[in-house]
Amino acid sequence: MPSVAVKLYSVFFKLLLKRRLHSLLHSPSSSLFGLTSRPDDSSTPASPSFGSDSVATKDIHIDPLTSLSIRIFLPDPSSTAVPHHQDLSHLRRTSYSGAHLAAASPSIDQPRRSSYGSPTDPCAYSGYLPTDDAWRRPGSRKLPVMLQFHGGAFVSGSNTSPANDLFCRRIARLCDVIVIAVGYRLAPESRYPAAFEDGLKVLNWLAKQANLAECSKSMGNLRSGDARRADGQRYIVDTFGASTVEPWLAAHGDPSRCVLLGVSCGANIADYVARKAVEAKNLLDPVKVVAQVLMYPFFIGSVPTHSEIKLTNSYFYDKSMCLLAWRLFLPEYEFDLDHPAANPLVPGRGPPLKCMPPTLTVVAEHDWMRDRAIAYSEELRKVNLDSPVLEYKDSVHEFATLDMLLTSPQAQACADDIAIWVKKYISQRGHEFSY
Repeated sequence: MPSVAVKLYSVFFKLLLKRRLHSLLHSPSSSLFGLTSRPDDSSTPASPSFGSDSVATKDIHIDPLTSLSIRIFLPDPSSTAVPHHQDLSHLRRTSYSGAHLAAASPSIDQPRRSSYGSPTDPCAYSGYLPTDDAWRRPGSRKLPVMLQFHGGAFVSGSNTSPANDLFCRRIARLCDVIVIAVGYRLAPESRYPAAFEDGLKVLNWLAKQANLAECSKSMGNLRSGDARRADGQRYIVDTFGASTVEPWLAAHGDPSRCVLLGVSCGANIADYVARKAVEAKNLLDPVKVVAQVLMYPFFIGSVPTHSEIKLTNSYFYDKSMCLLAWRLFLPEYEFDLDHPAANPLVPGRGPPLKCMPPTLTVVAEHDWMRDRAIAYSEELRKVNLDSPVLEYKDSVHEFATLDMLLTSPQAQACADDIAIWVKKYISQRGHEFSY
């Protein structure tokens, strides 16, 4: 069972959430621009330098028509330390795939340190364009990219909250990936499909950035005598979709190894984005979604599962409050517990499940939503998709991402397990992790 501290914090959390939900319900408003965080929510400022955790961050507002924004988490590309994965398997209650998680120790060539800081401040990192000499240096590592969607029942939470910031830093270090935390628009100001469309916009923005980087790289390869030609190409790049090259992604990102990770309601968004990526096929080139991680998805349906009946008053997010959140998120004329955004098991959802990327599902023992997430994973396995489920004992919804639970043994074990599984799909040849 969860500890007494967790139970007490759950009561306090429920009171605050219930108050917020009813406040939003009685004062609904709509806005195309929307908002990505509540005024009373705390936020961690970006830190564009490699601190003690060797992760730098920056914020970017990527859509002039809405409040959609992202925070980029860049692990130090010059660091070659491989995280030590503790043996915390006793905290994992069940692995439904029947497989065991085991980490190998990849040997990664020592890259050269370049374009980082100055002699007076070695941690400062300003980034560089792909036209710089550092682009062509052999020590410049390319890192996979992970799109992360935070939780909060669609109505709260933020990609810059202290808890989400710490979680993304942990994942960036353990997985050795560039994490892009998506600040999608919240309900009820921006109801469905706003948050889902924001997730897809970020994936398209990533594809555009990759193409812009290639254009700038071509410019950098021109001889100095081709100045007129270079000026012409620079003009084309600078006006390509009214975008400029994002230097961190241009220098270090490898969008051909893209992973989606969703937390709670963010898992619903991640699954939607994965489906749209499958439907887009090569239109998103060079972006390739190679895997997705669904952490305690915010799934529901009109026919209750066993866990929905038994655990309806479970910790933090009970069923009555989640139903209220769905009413705030879905337009009134679309409200249906079997809505495609809510229930992954409804027929007619495209594309075919066999086309979906490998999917890791994380569930908690004391979470009323877990049975539907497990059932969805079983459907994926029926079409021979790598889709394991990891259930953690004595855990609750958002056990690995809530502020007071981030330092728990279950949270650390979950992050380690995610890193081990994800590395099977993002590691370079010769550096694979076993699973």
